[in-house]
Amino acid sequence: QAQLVESGGGSVQAGDSLRLSCAASGFNLWSYAVAWFRQAPGRELEFVAASRWSSDITYYADSVKGRFTISRDNAKTTVYLQMNSLKPEDTAVYYCAGDRFGSGGTSYSSYEYRGQGTQVTVSS
Repeated sequence: QAQLVESGGGSVQAGDSLRLSCAASGFNLWSYAVAWFRQAPGRELEFVAASRWSSDITYYADSVKGRFTISRDNAKTTVYLQMNSLKPEDTAVYYCAGDRFGSGGTSYSSYEYRGQGTQVTVSS
């Protein structure tokens, strides 16, 4: 069964770093736009970052620009979200999502594959 699986979440202190991974099972990510979204308790799902399938173009939410980096491994099987200078407001469940031949949009509903999420907790 084709699915996306996130890993790398955890509990850290403000200012620390984490790297999240999004691995595809049953398909290859090379032809997929991949995005990261997050949802904090009591808040709506929020776009974080995206990578287009056909280029190195990436997109970021203003709240994470300059701190987070989305990237792919050379084999295009895993997408990463490097998170630096973490803040307590970054605390959320982080989800990755894939959209075949997608342009890396900010709408979660446009992504056909979605992972189960990984918890990131940042304490002050």
